[in-house]
Amino acid sequence: MAKKTVTISSKVGENYVVDLKARNFSLKIDQPIPMGTDQGPTPLEYFFFALGGCVCTIGRIIAQQKKLPVKSIEVRIEGDLDVDVLMGKNKTDRAGFTDIKVYTKIDAPMSKEEKEAFLKEIDTRCPISDNIEKTSSVKLMVEE
Repeated sequence: MAKKTVTISSKVGENYVVDLKARNFSLKIDQPIPMGTDQGPTPLEYFFFALGGCVCTIGRIIAQQKKLPVKSIEVRIEGDLDVDVLMGKNKTDRAGFTDIKVYTKIDAPMSKEEKEAFLKEIDTRCPISDNIEKTSSVKLMVEE
């Protein structure tokens, strides 16, 4: 088994602005006005960025490996969640998305059935969709 460790760091500054670092890259998370200052996407949007990016990347890997004539892959993602849970007003429902829809356009001379099989293989090999669909342990630890 070939293992890869992925590491990021994040630090909250004023209000809701969070500075993120991954390798040589710096990003910001924020909340829209009026809650935040709208300096970057929200954590939920980054979550969907990760899923969309993974679907596109794994699709490209599969297309290259199988020499499929895929010109492009476009992804649009939508999901609904109960904001009252994350705001602490609802303690009975779950905090996460109740449903995530990944709309995918595959520009390739393939039948609908071939595109569906291709998309199914993407889902099978995508680490982000795997972590959404299955349980991964998350351990929040205090570091001194």
